[in-house]
Amino acid sequence: MQHIRNFCIIAHIDHGKSTLADRLLELTRTVSDREMEAQVLDNMELEREKGITIKSHAIQMDYEQGGRQYSLNLIDTPGHVDFSYEVSRAIASCEGALLIVDASQGIQAQTISNLYLALEHDLEIIPIINKIDMEAAMVDEVSDQIIDLLGCKKEDIIPVSARTGLNVEQVLEAVVARIPPPRGDENAPLQALIFDSVFNSFRGIIAYYKIVSGVIRKGERVKFINTGKEYFADEVGVLRLSMEPRGEVRTGDVGYIISGIKAAAEVKVGDTITACANPATRAIAGFEDVKPMVFAGIYPVSTDEYEDLRTSMEKLQLNDASLTFEPESSLALGFGFRCGFLGLLHMEIVQERLYREFDMDVITTVPNVSFNVYTTQGEAVTVHNPSGLPAPTLIDHVEEPYIKAQVITKTDYLGIVMKLCLDKRGTLKNQHFISPTRVELSFDMPLSEIVFDFYDKLKSISRGYASFDYQVVDYRPAELVKLDILLNSEPVDALSALIHKDHAYDFGRKMCEKLKELIPRQQFDIAIQAAIGAKIIARETVKAVRKDVLAKCYGGDISRKRKLLEKQKKGKKRMRQVGNVEVPQEAFLAVLKME
Repeated sequence: MQHIRNFCIIAHIDHGKSTLADRLLELTRTVSDREMEAQVLDNMELEREKGITIKSHAIQMDYEQGGRQYSLNLIDTPGHVDFSYEVSRAIASCEGALLIVDASQGIQAQTISNLYLALEHDLEIIPIINKIDMEAAMVDEVSDQIIDLLGCKKEDIIPVSARTGLNVEQVLEAVVARIPPPRGDENAPLQALIFDSVFNSFRGIIAYYKIVSGVIRKGERVKFINTGKEYFADEVGVLRLSMEPRGEVRTGDVGYIISGIKAAAEVKVGDTITACANPATRAIAGFEDVKPMVFAGIYPVSTDEYEDLRTSMEKLQLNDASLTFEPESSLALGFGFRCGFLGLLHMEIVQERLYREFDMDVITTVPNVSFNVYTTQGEAVTVHNPSGLPAPTLIDHVEEPYIKAQVITKTDYLGIVMKLCLDKRGTLKNQHFISPTRVELSFDMPLSEIVFDFYDKLKSISRGYASFDYQVVDYRPAELVKLDILLNSEPVDALSALIHKDHAYDFGRKMCEKLKELIPRQQFDIAIQAAIGAKIIARETVKAVRKDVLAKCYGGDISRKRKLLEKQKKGKKRMRQVGNVEVPQEAFLAVLKME
C-alpha cells in the first residue's frame, strides 16, 4: 500500500486536463505509441467532437522512482459546471488532486469550486500552471493568484506545458512525494466503494470501485450492502487502457468487478461491496446524493417505443449517475419520462447520447426548475411541471430555488456583466478584485433565470472571458404565473411555462411570434394564443393556405361568387373542427433559444 497513489486532475473547462493526462500516460509507458492519440482517455465520440470531458476516466499507471515501483491510479475529470457530480465522485475516491490553472486565463470560477470540493475531502493539492509555452502566458501573475487562493509557497507550484511535455516529469515526482498513500487495513473485512459502472451487452454490468479495506478475490462470493444482493466475482482486475484481469485486488487500489449483473437497478453508485464470508458491518459513508437542477420531459417520437426508451435510460443512468427520471404522461406527447439534469449542457448531452448509443429519437419539452407550492389549505407541493400546478384560486404562495452565483470576469466587462445579472433578477452580494484586471462577483439569483440562455449571453458579452459557477442555497417566495400556449383554443401542455409575472407578457408575445414562424400553414387559420388563466395576453394567426375559388368566375353576378365563397367557408369551418395542428420538434427547441 505504501507504493500506491490515487489522484485526480481538477480544473476549469479547457485548461488542459486531458492533455496532461496524455503526457503522464506517455511518460509511464502505459499507452504504446500505436495506441496513443490526443485525449486518449476521452473514449466517447461525443467528447472528441465537442472537445470536452463528459465522463471521469480512471486508469492505472506504473512508475519507477529511486529503484521503487509505484502504482499510480489517475482519474481525469470533467471541467464544466454541469458535470460537477462526476468530479465529486472522483474526489471521493482519491487522496490527492492536481489543480491545473491555464497560464493565459488564470483562475476561473470552476477552478475555485472544484478546489473547495477537494479541500472538503482533505485532499493533498498539487498546484500546476499549464500552457506556459503560449505567448499570452502570464506565469508570475497566475502564480500570485494561486498563492492567494491556496496559501502555498511559490516553489510548490509546478509550471508545465502539457502540449510539449515540458516539466511533466516533475508532476510524477510530486505525486509520489506529496500525495499520501491510501489509508486502510488489508486484514479488515472487505469494503469497496462503487464510484462508477458501465453496461456491457455481453458481460452485464461492470462496476468500478476503490477498495477502502480488505482484499477482493476472483471467484469469491460478494454482497452489495445497500441493495442486499449477492453475486460471484467472476472476474476482478485493474483499469488500464482496457480492463486487466487479476487474481485479487488489494486495499487502496482502484479496480473493476464483473459478476453477470443484468438489472440496472441492482448497481448503485456510492454502494459498498463486501465479502459474504467475512462481511463488513456498515457501508462507507459520505457519498452525496445528486440534486438535479433542471427538469424536462423526454418522450419517444412514436409511442410504442416507450419501453425501449425506459431500458435505454436505465442503461444510460448506470454510466451517468446524475441523471434522474420518473414516468409521466402528457396529452400532446403520450407517455414519457420526467428527467432531472444538472444543467442545460447535461440535458443536451443526455439527448445526444440516447440518440447515438441507443438509437432513440426523443422529443424534449421546455426545461424548468422545481417549485414549492403552498396551498390555501396549508399543504406543500413540489411542482416540476407547469401542468402539475394547482388552480390559481388554491395557491397561497409559490417558492422558487435561489442560487449563489459566482462570476469571474475581466474588469473591462464589469459593467455589462453586472447589468446582465441584475436584469435576471439578481442581487449583488459581493465584489472582490482578484488582481488589478480580474474581478469576482457574487450574486443571489433565481435558478429559473439562468436555466435558459444565461451562460451563452455571459460568454458572448464578455467575449468568452467570464466564467461562471453556482450552487443552490434555498427556496424563496416568488410571484410566478403559469403561461399557457393555446393552438385553436386547445392548450399545448408541453409548451406551458411557469414564469415571473413581470416577464410573462413579453415572453408570451415572443412565443406566439416564434410559433407563427415555425408552425406550417394548414387549410384553415390557426390561432396561436398566450394565456394566463382565462386572460389572453398575446395572439398571432397562421393564415390558411387558400385556393382561389373565384378564378373560374370571370364576370357574372356577385351572387355566384358569394355562393362559392360561402361553400368554401363551410368547408374551412368543418376542417377546423376535425383538423389538428402538428407542432414540429423545432418549435420545442426554439423556445429554449429565444432571446
